[in-house]
Amino acid sequence: MTATTLRTGHIGLSVTDLDHSLAFYRDVLGFTVTGEGKEGESRFAFLGDGERLLLTLWQQAGQAFDATRAGLHHLAFEADSIEQVREYEAALKAYGADFAYEGVVAHREGSASGGIFFHDPDGTRLEIFVPTGAEGAPAPWGRSRSSEAKSGGQSAPTCGFF
Repeated sequence: MTATTLRTGHIGLSVTDLDHSLAFYRDVLGFTVTGEGKEGESRFAFLGDGERLLLTLWQQAGQAFDATRAGLHHLAFEADSIEQVREYEAALKAYGADFAYEGVVAHREGSASGGIFFHDPDGTRLEIFVPTGAEGAPAPWGRSRSSEAKSGGQSAPTCGFF
């Protein structure tokens, strides 16, 4: 059996406040809530695109995302066009989302792929990208503006170091 036959089914994220996260993923990013439930004091929600489950939110985290701990690095969503990425960027700015970089950035110098990098209400790093259409967009050197250090003189992809 080879790993190349596997596809991502859905992603599960632990959140601190389900209502706050639902408002973000549903109202800002446009996910459809397909189900909600509760087990004891813990709540959960299923989100999708109208046809399939893509994301589950589990209200069980005691604190926000910590980039220094092992686990999820970032979650990337592919858009249909660079114009759609810019529409999401506008909606996220109106919401007041925290961005890792200013505007659309290329994945690396000279790349046609790129997008926007931002954080959800719990600080989980998210990306909305396109495989082509970001030609000519800047490719920030090293780490995102939310980090304090450069990547040891090496230029990492924009989806790389925090």
